[in-house]
Amino acid sequence: MTNRNLFIVVFLLSPFLSFSQFRKYSNEFLNIGAGARGLAMGGAQAASVSDGTAGYWNPAGLALVEDHPDVNLMHAEYFAGIGKYDYVSVAIPAQDNKRTLGVSLLRFAVDDIPNTLFLVEPDGNINYNNIQTFSSADYALLLSYAQNIKPINDKQLSFGVNAKVIHRKVGAFATAWGFGIDAGLQLRADKWQLGIVAKDLTTTFNAWSFKFSEKEKEVLYLTKNAIPVKSTELTAPRLVIGGGYNFNIGSSVKLLAEANLDLTFDGKRNTVVSTKAVSIDPHIGLEAAIKEVFFVRGGVTNFQRALSDGDLINQKKVWIYQPSLGAGFRINNVTIDYAFTNLANQSNPLYTHIFSLHLGLIKKEKY
Repeated sequence: MTNRNLFIVVFLLSPFLSFSQFRKYSNEFLNIGAGARGLAMGGAQAASVSDGTAGYWNPAGLALVEDHPDVNLMHAEYFAGIGKYDYVSVAIPAQDNKRTLGVSLLRFAVDDIPNTLFLVEPDGNINYNNIQTFSSADYALLLSYAQNIKPINDKQLSFGVNAKVIHRKVGAFATAWGFGIDAGLQLRADKWQLGIVAKDLTTTFNAWSFKFSEKEKEVLYLTKNAIPVKSTELTAPRLVIGGGYNFNIGSSVKLLAEANLDLTFDGKRNTVVSTKAVSIDPHIGLEAAIKEVFFVRGGVTNFQRALSDGDLINQKKVWIYQPSLGAGFRINNVTIDYAFTNLANQSNPLYTHIFSLHLGLIKKEKY
């Protein structure tokens, strides 16, 4: 093997050879989802997504945005409004409908966090006037490109890539910048679809820097808190494989069933399949479309083993899961979707209402 080929092999394998540097749950805000449709279907979108949210789920799906630009907006609030999650995307097809460009922006933030570093005065008195607030916010910008490939035996193949820029900020104390790449494929026939997405393909990194005043450092030292220094946070590659099938129920109802498998390679996780080499987390989703106007959706994901609530000795484990439901309706080129999801599992009361808007920007014809 030549030196050049050896370099290429080492470069491609390097994300898988340095797991000890990875943080297993790095950049978790990028795993929440995008669009009420996908969230209502339990995140099972890799094979069937075909609108502007494909920039998040599988960039190859953007190739199906044709003829006019596509806009998606979403807002959600978690923990009774403490955490706010916003998403916006724009997909713009080229004139030949063979390729599509996309831009997506995500923000997850907790605002108005009290800073109690100087709550206690040097003389021991408590002064609530010294409390200030700050925000902890995570941002991601996805720049996407998708293209159709020549049909193969009446099957349409498309591919897409994302370049993502990540910015994370915790008040004036900490700032991180990161960069990563995703890539995906979709294969579609008359009734079925297949999708595969490699997220954080070359390993996504966040380079953190910290800034504290001398007074803040003194308080942290006296209260026996560690003073952080510059660090790098790595996100390991993740592979998503999905398949979907369309059923016709009568002349006016269509049913889409899709299943996805999330494969992670950073050690054991609490998932259905959990080994040192790979962990597998399934997503299952259904969508019933009535005359392509009304939609009803459901999904299940986040299967985990947990201690039974009724077990007083904490030895019995049961399977728990995260359910979701949703609906939507379409009027001309406008679609409004709703999702009702749980943050953790079927017994956790932290449910969230999510709304999203899908708008097709149809250009007016010139006369």
